[in-house]
Amino acid sequence: MTALNSLALPLTRIPPEDEALRPVVRAFLQEAVRDMPAHLRARSWGGYDTAFSRRIGERGWIGLTLPSEYGGGGRSAFARYVLVEEFLNAGAPVGSHWIADRQSAPLILKYGTEAQKRFHIPRICRGESFFCIGMSEPNSGSDLASVRTRAVPNEGGWLLNGQKIWTTNAHYCQYMIALVRTSGAPEDRHKGLSQVIVDLSLPGVTVRPIEDLSGDSHFCEVFFDNVQLGSDALIGAEGQGWEQVTAELAFERSGPERLYSSIVLFDQWLDYARLPANRTSSAQRLAGKVLGQLTPLRAMSVSVQEKLTRGASPIVEAALVKELGTTLEQMIPAWIAEDLYSREAEDIPVELLMTLKYVTEASPSFSLRGGTREILRGMIARGLGLR
Repeated sequence: MTALNSLALPLTRIPPEDEALRPVVRAFLQEAVRDMPAHLRARSWGGYDTAFSRRIGERGWIGLTLPSEYGGGGRSAFARYVLVEEFLNAGAPVGSHWIADRQSAPLILKYGTEAQKRFHIPRICRGESFFCIGMSEPNSGSDLASVRTRAVPNEGGWLLNGQKIWTTNAHYCQYMIALVRTSGAPEDRHKGLSQVIVDLSLPGVTVRPIEDLSGDSHFCEVFFDNVQLGSDALIGAEGQGWEQVTAELAFERSGPERLYSSIVLFDQWLDYARLPANRTSSAQRLAGKVLGQLTPLRAMSVSVQEKLTRGASPIVEAALVKELGTTLEQMIPAWIAEDLYSREAEDIPVELLMTLKYVTEASPSFSLRGGTREILRGMIARGLGLR
């Protein structure tokens, strides 16, 4: 019972001053994505559009929670939650700045030197500088602690060798924050790990996109062959990388992006199923099933956000949101396909089928990115005292 109590997620309301941002963002997005077909909007935080990123950067909507002295908006984390929720529900193409805004800039703000903050954060906030995350490696599965990529100190700073994989949008980004081993051996697990900023234009860096089932190439392999990093590449303290990266993952695993990857498809299907000619009792049950799961999951996500706002580190709670959320995201296209394929084919809009095709092909990745289902369930079980 003690373990269950420690994982309590009390009901939390987004403050009114932050909710007030919602109609402003919604009105902007109605115009901004008006001409985008649903099957493209369904990509949302995987959609790459640098012009869109610069446009919202001009509005102060990147780095919304970061201090104004570094170009940020100085708003609360709940204001950013509202912003992200509206972006995802509209299917806005936010992928170019997504990781820099969600993780890289906050990490640099917390652990970086003053020079790193002054150089990187304003560029991120303007929608000019994009980051990717170098965590996963080949032959390691989800065992993040088995990192083999190594940065060795030398007179120029750090010499980097190794390989990363499943790195989102690395072929478009200027920088990577990589988890590397700066001392010891892989057998040392969490000891000797550090984080470094890698300029992906440096000699010795090779990026190879990986085409997925949908035909997109979000994921990449990244190779480092004697890449010379400066002495200022290290973020935080040498050897403290594991502590830093686990705190970073709580932001990655609990946000609206773990709930709404299939929402453009669901909304499109809902519009179709509401038409008098398409109303069926099975469609009503399906809509109720999705909304009945999505509503408490959103409440859990907002509650985790409140804990993060207070400076807590709700790693297990975030894992729970991610596991339940991505499961629902994967079930939505399966349930919608079951409904649509029970109908006459000529009555189903082609655009709806195109969106269903994309989300169905992309959905296996939902439970991989940000930590696999098996790893997350192990974390949850330990948090509940079950293993």
